[in-house]
Amino acid sequence: MSSAHPVLVEVLRGDTVESFHRGSIAVVDAHGRVVQAWGDIDRPVFPRSAVKLIQALPLVTSGAADAFGLSEAQLALACASHGGEPEHVATAAAMLAQAGLDEAALECGSHWPSYAEATHALARQGGTPGALHNNCSGKHAGFVCLGCLLARQQGHDPRDFVHGYVQPGHPVMREVSAALQAVTGVDLNTAPQGTDGCSIPTFGLPLRALATGFARLGTGQGLSTDHAAAARRLRQAIARHPFMVAGSGRFDTRVMAHFGERVCCKVGAEGVFCAALPEAGLGIALKMDDGNNARAAEVVLARLLQRGAARDAADHAVLAPLAGPTLLNWNGRAVGSLRAVFDPV
Repeated sequence: MSSAHPVLVEVLRGDTVESFHRGSIAVVDAHGRVVQAWGDIDRPVFPRSAVKLIQALPLVTSGAADAFGLSEAQLALACASHGGEPEHVATAAAMLAQAGLDEAALECGSHWPSYAEATHALARQGGTPGALHNNCSGKHAGFVCLGCLLARQQGHDPRDFVHGYVQPGHPVMREVSAALQAVTGVDLNTAPQGTDGCSIPTFGLPLRALATGFARLGTGQGLSTDHAAAARRLRQAIARHPFMVAGSGRFDTRVMAHFGERVCCKVGAEGVFCAALPEAGLGIALKMDDGNNARAAEVVLARLLQRGAARDAADHAVLAPLAGPTLLNWNGRAVGSLRAVFDPV
């Protein structure tokens, strides 16, 4: 199937193409009208962490964010795939404490921080990784806060109620899945379903629907009043605290630290990227066939942003090294580069 998709990124060693990455892209408005497309945008893909902003909507619409006094930085972390840096870990822990629980409530699993310096520091201290270091701990802390509010409303003990919140039939996941369905317009009952890396359900959705959903998140069009207000609040929190969404040196943080509310973007595992461009009224969803996140997906989104979001020289200066990164060897020598080979209009 991937052979039908166009080559979007080439990898050069010197001046010679050494390898390439195929993929598909949908650029869509909030009415579902396709502005540009490459490849098959109707084949279901698992968006993985790219839809964390959607998954955080019930945290706000339920009243849990206000009930537990969550700050903007904490709301941004609820939408994050963070690097496990100390500020990320402390913020996730504080979210849980404000709901009256602790790290033991998290069901995302443990791994070493994805930010290398944080891993080295933790190892030097003789520490071991916990669930708070998981890149999804902020999202899961948000789920726990939502579960605690539901428990309070229904007269249950919060610790007992939130147990198993990652299961598809748990009230927390039912709220999260309902938000995903409402925003994208996809009937999740008929969509492919799997389990994400952090143990929650993940659904196969067409890029067309994902892009439409992100256009709606950016404009509020096509959303309920509550979802539109929650999306705006979360986007503002992300724009004001972009470090929380990813971390030091990461693409999402770098882009949103510069563009603010003009761009809201989020990477997902296996080469997925989604973005909302509120001023243009557009949503973007892309998938690299080979699952390449670290370089190919970023190059594609940066190229799209060059055409769809950049206004001036400062914008282009931020995007240029992301759209055409230089490849260095272990001696720090430039040995090649990446380049986008599709032409957005």
